[in-house]
Amino acid sequence: MGMFLVFASSCEKDDDDNNNSNNNTTNTFTDSRDGNVYQTVTIGDQVWMAENLKYLPSVVGQVAGSETNPYYYVYGFDGTDVNDAKATSYYTAYGVLYNWPAAMAGFASSTANPSGVQGVCPNGWHLPSEAEWTELTDYLGGDSVAAGKMKEAGTSHWNSPNTGADNSSGFTALPDGYRGYNGGWNGMGRYAGFWSATNATGSNAWYRRLDYNDASMHWNDRGKSSAVSVRCVKDN
Repeated sequence: MGMFLVFASSCEKDDDDNNNSNNNTTNTFTDSRDGNVYQTVTIGDQVWMAENLKYLPSVVGQVAGSETNPYYYVYGFDGTDVNDAKATSYYTAYGVLYNWPAAMAGFASSTANPSGVQGVCPNGWHLPSEAEWTELTDYLGGDSVAAGKMKEAGTSHWNSPNTGADNSSGFTALPDGYRGYNGGWNGMGRYAGFWSATNATGSNAWYRRLDYNDASMHWNDRGKSSAVSVRCVKDN
């Protein structure tokens, strides 16, 4: 398998102008909506946020759920105060869990590459379609090995054995868990899940999942009322 190059990129022109030619340099992008600052990484022809989205305009407890109304969650938090939710250690480390309506923010499903769906992402960024996730996976060597190249190495966050994890892509996936469609918190330390902008059925949408005991990338359809993380891709 050939080697691939990883380097960070920024959405802001000044950062791009100041970037040097060294690989693995770090630049940042600031979301003007709330001031959150994100690291970004270039993988192949795509520029990804290297952290989960933290945009949190409102928050609900774990019991509230909907397939049609946007809901925002912070794992383990069962309240409605945004400032309290942002003060949690989970929010700091892992960001926000979004049901699919919140991730899409009123946009229609897309199978295109790029998706053209801004969704909950900041201006200049978009929610990746299933085709964009496939592009990323293929660039990293295919389903059987891609997740290992995307997961943070070691067991500081991931449960042992964190199979195959070396984060050689710089994607830095963390095991943030999810809110199940029935309202339960699940998967902390074991799973990382990310929405796509692509509908699967009336009540399900496509998402990608990385596991603690597997180097493979999994793609499944998931109930729209459940909640997983969002990673945004820079517009071309």
